[in-house]
Amino acid sequence: MENKMQDNQNNNFFEKNKNEQAHSFEKSSEEKVLNSEFENALKELRQKLIIEGYSDRTIKMYTLYNQEILYSINKPIKEITSKDLMGYLADKKEKGCENSTLALIHSGGEYFFKKYLKMNILDEIKIPKKAKTLPKILTREEIKELFKATKFGRNRLMLQFMYGSGCRVSEVVKLKVSDINFKERTAIIRGGKGNKDRMIVLSKEWLKYLKKYLDKKKIKTENVFTKKNGKNISTDTVQRIVKKAAIAAKIPKRVTPHCLRHSYATHLLESGTNIRYIQSLLGHSNLNTTQIYTNVASEQLKKVESPLDKL
Repeated sequence: MENKMQDNQNNNFFEKNKNEQAHSFEKSSEEKVLNSEFENALKELRQKLIIEGYSDRTIKMYTLYNQEILYSINKPIKEITSKDLMGYLADKKEKGCENSTLALIHSGGEYFFKKYLKMNILDEIKIPKKAKTLPKILTREEIKELFKATKFGRNRLMLQFMYGSGCRVSEVVKLKVSDINFKERTAIIRGGKGNKDRMIVLSKEWLKYLKKYLDKKKIKTENVFTKKNGKNISTDTVQRIVKKAAIAAKIPKRVTPHCLRHSYATHLLESGTNIRYIQSLLGHSNLNTTQIYTNVASEQLKKVESPLDKL
């Protein structure tokens, strides 16, 4: 009797185990199909972004944002609803995600679902606008200290170029020797934001030092700023170079490549340069984007002491 009961228990155990294994196999199989669907969709998304001329950074961020959306919701793409996306974004917000980051995720998701998949599931979801803050800039003295703290060579030339041209970090790493006109003191920035080309003006002194640097360069390369082995540098490398220089210069502010771009625009405005020229040099399609520097310049003006106070 006991043996029969034991046999029944064993049979039940094996039957249960068999069912669990079958369910596990079925789940594993479903996950593989789902993962394959996600990977194919993300691959096609990336290809579409490349063809449409989006920047490397935008391609990277849109791909990563949508990858996280898909794997978090974890259901067939065509079954994803507005409610799913709302829940995902609400969860991000509850975990402390900034409005500016949420806006970027929303933009990436909108491109993927609406423009690529023709699914209008994000139309009803509104993201709070990010707070408008004045750009962080360095004073002219801080700029000088930044250069002094960096040895002559690639890194100093790079810092000087960013401040002296107002170029974006993505444009710095793509700058080509052939696009520089040493005689006219200009350069063509190709495929800037919005895939637009523009002309920039370069410093006469900087060009002298650049020529010396290029003449001494052992490996001749198409790009101006490269690694010692001739390979191209990444935007992350430039970010690190700027951060390291700021620490060496003992600048208490958070200094980034974009901070140098902001400083360039503000200092031009303070020197009396026409805002329309600044708009063109920065590659802004809308004057309102450039207009923010007038506010920064106003803040700087408020720091000027009245000569009456010095009597």
